[in-house]
Amino acid sequence: MGPDGLVIVDKPAGLTSHTVVSRIRKLAGTRRVGHAGTLDPMATGVLVVGVEKATRLLGHLALTTKTYQATIRLGQSTVTDDAEGEVTATAEACGVTREALEAGVAKLTGDILQVPSKVSAIKIDGKRSYRRVLDGEDVELTARPITVSSFDVHAVREAVAEDGTALLDVDVTVDCSSGTYIRALARDLGADLGTGGHLTALRRTRVGPYGIEQARTLEELADDFAVLPIGRAAAEAFPRWDVSAEQAKRLINGVRQKAPGLGAGPIAVFGPEDRFIALVEERRGETKILAGFAS
Repeated sequence: MGPDGLVIVDKPAGLTSHTVVSRIRKLAGTRRVGHAGTLDPMATGVLVVGVEKATRLLGHLALTTKTYQATIRLGQSTVTDDAEGEVTATAEACGVTREALEAGVAKLTGDILQVPSKVSAIKIDGKRSYRRVLDGEDVELTARPITVSSFDVHAVREAVAEDGTALLDVDVTVDCSSGTYIRALARDLGADLGTGGHLTALRRTRVGPYGIEQARTLEELADDFAVLPIGRAAAEAFPRWDVSAEQAKRLINGVRQKAPGLGAGPIAVFGPEDRFIALVEERRGETKILAGFAS
């Protein structure tokens, strides 16, 4: 049995999130490993991996905010909305002004509705959307509410397509809610500017409280494998509630108690001797256990 905790991985380009999980399974010596928030093979950066009991944290961590650094290429659209897909249209982008670019970005900031990329893992009648696209189906996905807290342009560079068409590469940083597709932001920005657009680079630098500065490469983990202990991970990710031995016993036995008033969302409960007991949420002034960790 492996250790209970999180591993913050700096995922390299070219690997799927599933491949990273497979490698962590070998390093941890257990099959009970999962991840929060998939990264496409092209993308790099923070991938939060849970080992043993920490896998129960992952569903709640996946719902938190994320930060990305990305490069958007204006002037070309692709079937996948990123550089891995076939180019479907090309248009001159050299006429796009900084003012027009900033206006387009502003439209995609805040609480918006986003249609996910067709080549995504979203299921339609039990089948992944990307599978349907690969099978030649015409897929239509429903717009979903997301929040883009910030969408900042850092640099704009000239680029040239293979046929000589003038393109623009735009470096951006995006803070957003779970479920946001950065590929779709690139697509929609290009559509708004009349040039088309797709993603050429993507690096996730933060998932909730876990930043790239905490992440370790697979090579580093192979040399020195260690996890972020589950209690510490929970305390960093969620509001903390310290309870007495009697309260801890009642919670472990599934008895609802008066909520501590720490707001919506998961709360990490700790008993005596800093023992991590459970994740709970507040329901009508009482606690409801989301996941237990006392066993």
